[in-house]
Amino acid sequence: MTDPGGKKPRGPVKDGLSGYAEAMHKAAPYTAASTSLVIAVGGCAWAGHWADGKLGFKTPWLTLAGALLGIAVGFVSFFKQIKDAGKNAK
Repeated sequence: MTDPGGKKPRGPVKDGLSGYAEAMHKAAPYTAASTSLVIAVGGCAWAGHWADGKLGFKTPWLTLAGALLGIAVGFVSFFKQIKDAGKNAK
């Protein structure tokens, strides 16, 4: 089997996917889980920072509270997605 450029694929082709494409397909749920963790922490910390600025707080208590909330929500979501990805992989 050759690609459109007439070259032979480097790795074994399984169901039309190269080895790299197959690896990316398997890694996608874990990449999505880690991305949602980062977005939850960053989004909640940003919201706290914004609220600190709007309310005029000198000490960033709402930024800290937002970051802690984001960590809690993010990790719950992260582990739920990893658990679901493990079930679907079997």
